[in-house]
Amino acid sequence: MIISPEELKKKLDEAGYIYDETLITTLVVSLALGRPLLIEGAAGVGKTEVAKVMAYALGRELVRLQCYEGLDESKSIYEWNYQKQLLSIQVGMGQAQPQNKTELTKSVFSEEYLLERPLLKSIRSEKPVVLLIDEIDKADEEFEAFLLEMLSELQLTIPEIGTVKAKSTPFVVLTSNRTRPLSEALRRRCAYLFINYPDIEKEVAIIKAKMPNVSDRLALAVAQAVHDLRENDNIMKKPSIAETLDWIAALEALGIPDLTPEAAGLTAGFILKNEEDIAQLDTGCGCADHTHADGTPCEGHVHADGTPCEGHDGHHCHHHHN
Repeated sequence: MIISPEELKKKLDEAGYIYDETLITTLVVSLALGRPLLIEGAAGVGKTEVAKVMAYALGRELVRLQCYEGLDESKSIYEWNYQKQLLSIQVGMGQAQPQNKTELTKSVFSEEYLLERPLLKSIRSEKPVVLLIDEIDKADEEFEAFLLEMLSELQLTIPEIGTVKAKSTPFVVLTSNRTRPLSEALRRRCAYLFINYPDIEKEVAIIKAKMPNVSDRLALAVAQAVHDLRENDNIMKKPSIAETLDWIAALEALGIPDLTPEAAGLTAGFILKNEEDIAQLDTGCGCADHTHADGTPCEGHVHADGTPCEGHDGHHCHHHHN
């Protein structure tokens, strides 16, 4: 299926997904060429969401394979229905004229007894699907090896049956948080896209797309605060876009219209997810009268302990917890 950039933009607008021209071009060309797309970036920047919105845009089923250490063929490609096989063997051997053992063994290792896992399901589907291979960097290098056969040949090998060729061509999206290097062989077979954390303007647009009733003032204050938290080297686990939305939802649930230092302290557990990071928050910062370099007010801005309040004409917020 070929989709034009304009059609894809319209679909992504409907889904409330904020995009740029690089993303649109990469998706359209990857789809047209039938190339898998490898998306890298930090955790929480929206890599998985690309596959989800593409499934929506193309009207396809999303088939997802979540990778982890020790992932093997039985969880990613196929598994035999052992209970059904055992029952068939018992029935076959219990007949008045028992089946030949060789024929019986051959019959229970047929497609009738095959349980499809995501990779096999994606190429055996009569209709093309979007296949998401999520966090490929968490899987072992051995997994990459048998994944290459599918990506390059659009087929999978099952020893008991033989080679299974694709009935349709899935649009494959692989994501990686870059926790380990991926093989050059895998990279060569894929188109590539890197997604970084959004800048403040884009994060405000994401907030407004996902939560249209949020005030511009609160959206900007939260986006600015989250941006500074990500820039702070003392914060170990950088907030994701999903956590930005969670933070705003928490503030709204409490009926808090502004991101004051007190509000930030009350809801810190919705944006930061470990004790050390929360301890870095300076909830006593009193820089509401200062202005960012771009002219936007720093109202209730959340700062990290002991770090400069950048963009405030050199002013430093040295407030500390008691």
